[in-house]
Amino acid sequence: MTILVTGGAGYIGSHTVLELLNEGFEVVVVDNLTNASEESLKRVERLTGKRVEFVQADIRDRSMMDSIFSQHSITAVIHFAGLKAVGESVNQPLSYYSANVYGTIVLAQAMAAADVKQLIFSSSATVYGEDAPVPYLESMPRGKTSNPYGTSKAMVEQVLTDLTVSDPSWSVVLLRYFNPIGAHESGEIGEDPQGIPNNLMPFIAQVAVGRREQLSIFGGDYDTADGTCERDYLHVVDLAKGHVKALQAAQKEGVRIYNLGTGTALSVKQMVEAFERVNGVRIPYSIAPRRAGDLPAFWANADKARQELGWQAEKTLDDMMRDTWRWQQNNPTGYQK
Repeated sequence: MTILVTGGAGYIGSHTVLELLNEGFEVVVVDNLTNASEESLKRVERLTGKRVEFVQADIRDRSMMDSIFSQHSITAVIHFAGLKAVGESVNQPLSYYSANVYGTIVLAQAMAAADVKQLIFSSSATVYGEDAPVPYLESMPRGKTSNPYGTSKAMVEQVLTDLTVSDPSWSVVLLRYFNPIGAHESGEIGEDPQGIPNNLMPFIAQVAVGRREQLSIFGGDYDTADGTCERDYLHVVDLAKGHVKALQAAQKEGVRIYNLGTGTALSVKQMVEAFERVNGVRIPYSIAPRRAGDLPAFWANADKARQELGWQAEKTLDDMMRDTWRWQQNNPTGYQK
């Protein structure tokens, strides 16, 4: 089977490509490299001893997408391509709706024209909305999203749901992520954000390696145990393996939704303390103002993924901390040497 992975040179995408290759799939990657590096795929090839077919293109380019489908016998698509920074989405909503919503529409049109109707979509826990009770369950309706990033994910979910209503031969899996962190145990591939990191762990790792003076914790007065936000953090390798499991579910018609998380919430301060404990590195921090669009606390109920996909998070918090630091130590400036 040949799988098209959009955004496959990015953080989650590259780890998923590696797991797909290890499971014997052929992989074609399309990525415009806006927030990624082709170096990640070269390293995946070295780690697996297998070749990745890479096409640098934007999924909004319909002619390029048609060309990719005509040149390769693609069975299914795993769709990561898009923009993902909450704060940036508040300031640049049109960019997010163009890349995430319009991009998915063009991709789906190209898929339909090629009669490829199995799609796994990289969604987000943000679609549950700011008023949803925790833990989040897949049976809950999509709620009022708190930022354009989350809204774009909810819009894509609706687009794909409507598509399966209009044509029941489509098979769509919506994977709602919580907070992926960590890196491959080799230290060869990991998270390499452009500019100032928007996510917690790469910020911690850059402070640890000396690239940044201190960590800014956004908000210290939330209604949580220690006043900082609580999130469900899972290892990126566990998340990547969830996509391989989801390929089996994608062979069934209709829409299926799965949470991919650990089911445990940890605070920002707990994450800092864990990094310091596991790696023996001090992380200075200061409390900054709350960030627009952030919720106090949320975590997953991931029972459905365990029962129907046979998937559950296996790596520990210590694994996440150790692998993050190994990646950053081996690559102090990321993929750019």
